[in-house]
Amino acid sequence: MRYTLTAALTALFATPAFAAKGPFFSLGNTDFVVLLAFILFIAVLFYFKVPSLIGGMLDKRANDIKSELDEARKLREEAQTLLASYERKQKEVQEQADRIVAAAKEDASIAAAQAKIDLEKSVARRLAAAEDQIGSAEAAAIKEVLDQAATIAVAAARDVIAKQMSAADGNKLIDDAITQVDTKLH
Repeated sequence: MRYTLTAALTALFATPAFAAKGPFFSLGNTDFVVLLAFILFIAVLFYFKVPSLIGGMLDKRANDIKSELDEARKLREEAQTLLASYERKQKEVQEQADRIVAAAKEDASIAAAQAKIDLEKSVARRLAAAEDQIGSAEAAAIKEVLDQAATIAVAAARDVIAKQMSAADGNKLIDDAITQVDTKLH
């Protein structure tokens, strides 16, 4: 295949040589000399296996490129896996943060409700204590009024009795009182 390709290329490049005048196969014809030099150059290239060396270098380069592409593909897959992992972790962290916020809101609402209940209890205790104080103050005031009324009544009765009573009536009352005490004690 390589030799056929070389012969075809040689024939293609040698066509201008047929247009020259005079005998073609003579060293005086520059076209013939150029053709011989070209064929000799091609023969030297094949002798030193330059096409196989170039093919080997191209194959090596192709293999290097293929390995680099494979490595790049692996790196891309690893990066996608890592990205998916980080996205999953971010989602988990976001869900956890949402749960924490929801729990904090629930705790805050429970604490607010408890504080409201405690405040209502405190207000009720203070109202009860105030009502008790008012009741005891009212009872003390009533007792004081009654004591004052009794004192005033006794004083008024003493004045009335003292004005209306004579010494004889007083002695008679004392004698009656002594008799009543004597009968009650025995």
